[in-house]
Amino acid sequence: MPGGGCRVAVLDQAVRGPHCELVETPADDLPPALASAVAEFARYLGAERDRSEHTVRAYVGDVTSLMTHLARRGMTEVSELDLSVLRSWLAAQRTQGRSRATLARRASAARVFTAWAHRGGRLAEDVGALLAAPRAHRVLPEPLRAGEASTLLDAAADAASSGDPVDLRDHALLELLYATGIRVGELVGLDVDDIDAERRVVRVFGKGRRERSVPYGVPAQTALDAWLRMGRPQLARSAAAAALFVGVRGARLGQRGARAIVHQRLRAVPGAPDVGPHGLRHTAATHLLEGGADLRSVQELLGHASLGTTQIYTHVSVDRLRQAYRQAHPRA
Repeated sequence: MPGGGCRVAVLDQAVRGPHCELVETPADDLPPALASAVAEFARYLGAERDRSEHTVRAYVGDVTSLMTHLARRGMTEVSELDLSVLRSWLAAQRTQGRSRATLARRASAARVFTAWAHRGGRLAEDVGALLAAPRAHRVLPEPLRAGEASTLLDAAADAASSGDPVDLRDHALLELLYATGIRVGELVGLDVDDIDAERRVVRVFGKGRRERSVPYGVPAQTALDAWLRMGRPQLARSAAAAALFVGVRGARLGQRGARAIVHQRLRAVPGAPDVGPHGLRHTAATHLLEGGADLRSVQELLGHASLGTTQIYTHVSVDRLRQAYRQAHPRA
């Protein structure tokens, strides 16, 4: 390799999610010590932190970018990383037009890396602890109105009445997403045994493999019963294993497939915003709060580690209340 570098290619059984294929990190030419640090960091994220495939890929990609920046400055050891290098790395990306959200995510990945490197003796001090980055703007997708959500689910139910396995699956998927507000990654990771039909509760593994139980209602249970009884047996193949939702080829449904289903079904709802599964999650949270649910309960349902994350939905609800007030009150 030019400059005595080596190619980083981490392919390790430790770096996998609960239902994920092996993760291969981004490749780049790096000095051996930096390449080794990236590889060890990837194994740490997968084996010790039990991060998802997506998180490992994103963090390792960001740290590979940081190590490349370090090498371009003539440095070959992690111990040479300091706050000025971190700041120049972010500044270079800002000049390239990276968004605030991207910069915030990469700063977060750098802080996780430097904390890990400091604990392992690769850095004399945790230089990332002092790294500041612009906060990402939280732009929420427009939630569906209650009538739009009902139209979406009623149309899916009508289609499912034909007994077509794909329609049965889509109906169950939409009902469960709206009923629970779970993330799309959590949805496609569900197994059949994660559904407790008697108590109408689904066991979900969220970020960091944190487990929680989320209740759902009778309409979702009815749709799930029909899917499991009549639809899934027609589609599932051996590759599906215990997956709750499967694709048309018989294997576990992926996130891309789930997003396509939501977008496709929403296109048939007049006037509805084109949101994906994340939009249904926002919709569920907004409707819960508008219906009188307390913030702590919504936090538990959504699996938010911080109540501050859940509070963003209160702004959505207040905005919609203000809009309704202006439209309806004679002295608004």
